[in-house]
This record gives sequence, C-alpha cells and structure tokens, in this order.
Amino acid sequence: MLRIFSVTHWKTTVFLFLISAQLVLAQQLAEATAESVGISSERLKRIDKVLQEYVDKQQVAGSVAIIVKNGKIVYYKGFGSDDWDTKAPLKKDAIFRIASQTKAITSTAAMILFEEGKFLLDDPVSKYISSFKNPQIIDKFNEKDSSYTTKPAKNEITIRQLLTHTSGISYPSIGSKEAVAIYAKNDIPSGIGTPNYKLSEVITKLGKMPLVHEPGERWTYGLNSDVLGYLVEILSGKSLNDFFKERIFEPLGMKDTYFYLPENKKNRLAKLYTQDKEGKTIKAENKPGFNNDYPNENGTFYAGGAGLTSTAYDYAIFLQSFVNGGQYNGKRILSPATVHLMTQNQIGDLNVGKNKFGLGFSIATEKEAARIPVSVGAFDWGGIFGTTYWADPKDKIVALLMTQKYPSSVWGEMQDKFKVLVYQAVVE
Repeated sequence: MLRIFSVTHWKTTVFLFLISAQLVLAQQLAEATAESVGISSERLKRIDKVLQEYVDKQQVAGSVAIIVKNGKIVYYKGFGSDDWDTKAPLKKDAIFRIASQTKAITSTAAMILFEEGKFLLDDPVSKYISSFKNPQIIDKFNEKDSSYTTKPAKNEITIRQLLTHTSGISYPSIGSKEAVAIYAKNDIPSGIGTPNYKLSEVITKLGKMPLVHEPGERWTYGLNSDVLGYLVEILSGKSLNDFFKERIFEPLGMKDTYFYLPENKKNRLAKLYTQDKEGKTIKAENKPGFNNDYPNENGTFYAGGAGLTSTAYDYAIFLQSFVNGGQYNGKRILSPATVHLMTQNQIGDLNVGKNKFGLGFSIATEKEAARIPVSVGAFDWGGIFGTTYWADPKDKIVALLMTQKYPSSVWGEMQDKFKVLVYQAVVE
C-alpha cells in the first residue's frame, strides 16, 4: 500500500508541476501559429509585401514589426537594411531609439507610486517640486529678443495634468514658437541626444519657466513626462534609471530597454536615417551638439519623456502587461483598477486629433474607429524617430512598427497601413 501511495503521489506531483510550468510558460510571449488565435497566416503575408515595398523604394532603410494576439506572437520580422554602407540587414532584435514611447513607461512608474499612496492625481506639482509654485503664463512675447511678460496662472499644475499633457508646459524644438525660444535661451533640453545634463537641475529650472496657457485649458504636448520622471525620483529616492530597472524592466523581463546601452549591446543600436529636401532617404549625420548614437554614450540625463531605447519584443512585453490588467509572467506591476484608470478618457471635452488622452496614452474614440479599423478604447503612441505602437484590450492585440528615420514623409501613411494590415488578417 505504501508503495502504491508513493507512486500515485509522485505522479500527482509531476502532473501538478507540469501544469504549473505550462501556466507560467503561457504567460510569456511565445510564438504560435496565426490560425491558433484566429488570424490568417495567408493574409499576414500582405504585411511582408507592403513593408518590403517601402524598403525597395528607399522610403525607409528598414523596419521591424511585431504582432501579438491573445498573448501569442503571430508575426515578428525585420525588413531591409540597418546599414546601407555594409548592407547589414536590420535584425528583428535591433535596439531602437524609442523617444516618446518612453512617456508611457514614465507614466507607469508614476502610477506605481500612486498605488503606494505617495501622491494623489490632483495634488499640485509644487507640493513636491517647489519651483513650480505660483506658475506664470506668457502674456506678451517679443520674437526679436525672446523677451516676454507674464501674468499669474489662476491655478497650480496638477500631477494629473502632467500625465495628460494639459499643464501648459510646452516642448523645446517642436513646441510653440514662444516656448522654443524661451527654453533655448534658458538651456532647457528636449531629452533626446542630451546625455550630459542632470534631471534635477533641468526640471527645477523648468518650473520657473512660463506656461503657454492656463493649466487644464488645452492639450499641449510638452515636457510633462520629464517632470514626472523627476517626481518619481523624489518620491522613490532612486534615480529614474534605477526605478525603471527595479520596478518595471526586471519584473517584466524587459532585458533590452535602457537609457544608455551597456557595452555588449551597443552594436545592436539601429542606424539613424533622415531625408533630403526631395524626400530621398539618406543617412543621418551628427550635428553640432547632437550625436545620433547618444544611447551609446555614458549619459547622466534620464529623460522621462524621450530618453529610452528598446526592442519591438521588449516593448510588446510592456504593452502585454496592460492587456493582462497590469501583470505579465506572474509579476504584477499595476492593479487592474489602475490600468483601467490610465486607459480611459482623462481630458473631458478636449481632444487629441480624433482621440482622447488617458494617463500616458492616446485613447481611440468612435471617430478614430470609424477612420481606421481599431477598437474604441485601443491605446497608442509613438516616437519621433519612426516608432509606433498600440494595444487593443477588446481584441487582445498588441502591435508595434519600428523604423529609424526622422523626418519621414511616409511615416503617417506607414502607421495607418500597418493597422489596416493587422486587422484585415484577424478572421475570428
């Protein structure tokens, strides 16, 4: 009897172990047949043709695309070349400058601290960063010498307004003409290609700069996520780099996402391209004060709005954690309630094109879903160097298209075509 019990017990233990292992494995992104999740492999081939055409016409040097459905990778390919000089192919595990795709990760870091009771969304930023106390708004601006007058804002900037880009903070380079001039005069960087600054110094100085409008009045893309990054540092007592690593990247298994690349991964940084006046794709050259390969430097500036590099696979993991309600591979970084909060309209009657905005993401509306076949509530964003992503909780889709070209006259078209091509392949 003892022997029979032992064998039975052993078999049960092994069975339970195998079931447990399968459940753990099922939580990781792994490749599967398209048909197993209701996608046509024959229709996916249309993506190959379209992305290759952009390469053949030299409209982009190369691209990487990944599609995840129901937690399974059904498409993951690289096209074209990484380096036109050496003819090296663009591999699917290439590391990209993801620029503004950093914002969603910084927003997530902030919301991790929100869940720990470190702040409330409608707290004034000045409660934690004193230089933001008593904000001023640009009243009159002199283009000749960048001088200006201000008037007091009626309200303080809140943390929610940082997360939704409604604070009135603008951007260097791509912001309003007033902000571009004022930020340049006061040496406020964009966070891209500026590795030698310090986040604490930049954000403290930014707090003293005038706003372009009353907080909460409009949606204005700006350095909001960079302020959030410094807030994370203050509330956590860690650098943004360390917080990302310890609370997001390591738990989720994001092994290729960094502000500045380690030595053994620098060779995987994709080459950067641009276009000439005729729209022809050419290699990007370094400019005074801007090194295209800034991720390979030993930087000290952790720009929460634009500083990260990553792979299509790593960022797909990050997005899958949201589709999963805040967890991935048995590791929870956010609660389902917080994920819901982040991915619903947080800007009321304001609009971002045809979309709304949540706490770190653009949110597709009925108007957007009528323009292109995404579900209402799908959330997305991208980066200035030609990277884009979206996650569709309703259809359980995560997709990314990555290039490295700025500016690019075909980028908007490529993004929309890629979305069409993904959804036309979903047949169940």
